[in-house]
Amino acid sequence: MSQPSSQPQGPTPMQINIELPPDLEAIYTNFAMIGHTPSEVIIDFVRILPGNPRAKVQTRVLMTPMNAKLLLNALSENLDRFETQFGPIVIPQGGNVAEQLFHPPQPPKG
Repeated sequence: MSQPSSQPQGPTPMQINIELPPDLEAIYTNFAMIGHTPSEVIIDFVRILPGNPRAKVQTRVLMTPMNAKLLLNALSENLDRFETQFGPIVIPQGGNVAEQLFHPPQPPKG
C-alpha cells in the first residue's frame, strides 16, 4: 500500500497592509549619495537645482544591507518593465553631474 506523499509546508506568508497617509508629502530628488557601514546602508536623497551651487539633503534612508539588495532587485525589475513599455532610458556619458542632470542626452548624429 502506498502512502500519500506529504510535502513540507512552509510558513504561511503574513499579509501586510501598507497605509499611505493622505497628507504624506512627496519629495522630489535628482541625486543620491550612498554610503555604508558593516551593518547598514545609508542613502541621502538630494535635490540639485540649476544655477544653485548649494544642494540640500531632502531625505536620509537607512536600511540593512539585505534590504538594500532587495531594493536594488526591485528597482531593477521595475526599470526593466518601464523600458519594455516606454523604451530605453539613456544615461549621458561624460561631463559633470550638473551637465548630466540638466542637459538631456542628444540622439546620435548621423
